[in-house]
Amino acid sequence: MKKIFIIDGGPRKNCNTASMLQKFADGASSVSSEIEVKTVHLYALDYKGCMSCMACKMKGKASNVCKFKDALTPMLEEIAEADGLVLGSPIYFGDVTGQMRTFLERLAFPWLSYNDYSMTAPKRMPVVLIETMNGTPERNNSQGYGSMEYCITAALGEPKHLVAYNTYQVKNYDRFELAGFSEEAKRKWRDEHWEQDLQKAYDAGRQMAEKILA
Repeated sequence: MKKIFIIDGGPRKNCNTASMLQKFADGASSVSSEIEVKTVHLYALDYKGCMSCMACKMKGKASNVCKFKDALTPMLEEIAEADGLVLGSPIYFGDVTGQMRTFLERLAFPWLSYNDYSMTAPKRMPVVLIETMNGTPERNNSQGYGSMEYCITAALGEPKHLVAYNTYQVKNYDRFELAGFSEEAKRKWRDEHWEQDLQKAYDAGRQMAEKILA
């Protein structure tokens, strides 16, 4: 059985990022019952970032999977054996969420060799990076996955990017201090783009599953 691991780095389980990731999962699952698609919500886990324990660097015991024990440990061990990886996060202050960045520290630091500065994961696999944001293609401050994307590329392979821009933030704008946004304009953008964004996520899921089975 092949496995695709989906990491949801957003706090809301029924909003934009979660919807994009669910469509990706639907697309992957549509290809074959031989592929297990597993989604994990980082906000539901109790874990920390890299503890600088250096256990992954000990002579004779070096590992490219984090050795610190908490709720993230079994997931990191599963990802090491997965066949595809999907990371999804809303963009806050131009970056992925703190939970996603913390997760990526734990994922990537064991890949890094302090002997030759190479990046080596347990296995290479297709990767998709999904962002949802309030900005538009012409006006946004997103750094995406930042320096961690270099680590992902070096260790796993060149990732595919999906970005949903100008996403709807709340169901009722009248209830919140959001006067800097035009709900009418946001609704118009959503009506014109959101279903296309979801379709792109579905197609990306199908394409990853096909690539894994090829």
